[in-house]
Amino acid sequence: MARPVSAGPGPRSARPAPQDGTPGDHPARPAFEDGSLAGESPQPTGPSGEGSSQGSRKGWKGLATPLGILAAVAGAFAYVGTVDPNEPGHYPVCPLLKLTGTFCPGCGGLRSAHAFVHGDLGAAFSANAVATAGYFLFAVVWVLWLVRAWRGQPLRIRLAPAWWWGIGTLLLVFTVVRNLPFGSALAP
Repeated sequence: MARPVSAGPGPRSARPAPQDGTPGDHPARPAFEDGSLAGESPQPTGPSGEGSSQGSRKGWKGLATPLGILAAVAGAFAYVGTVDPNEPGHYPVCPLLKLTGTFCPGCGGLRSAHAFVHGDLGAAFSANAVATAGYFLFAVVWVLWLVRAWRGQPLRIRLAPAWWWGIGTLLLVFTVVRNLPFGSALAP
């Protein structure tokens, strides 16, 4: 039995599926980023069938980027832990605070990092609660990234637009509340 062929230049998913059991397009199954269809394994692309060289760096070779990022973040925290932001003159003043007297969502972040490095979580949280929560979130994402890199899998975190709107709303509410009299506990 002959396979039906689309006469027009339309997309592949618009072609009807073959009725004779031959492999063909499967419009009901979604395609993944590597071009394979759901339920099928991707075809090997390397010389010995090990996959592409970009995503298959397993073991120690795949850890270079996550460990480099950790080293940079640890260096920044070490500097802030050594050079006290509570003493004036070491760091620039927040421009929004200097011009308007209003705390931005980042105000107190350096003091929070300094307290965090010294193990004072209460002072870190009172200096900037969002930044302190961000330190823990970074640690969780970094560990996930490290595990996936060890396995040779890329880290892909995609947030839906609703999440981005939620994060923006949280930062806006945090900024407004920390500048009001009843939210003075959130001010640095």
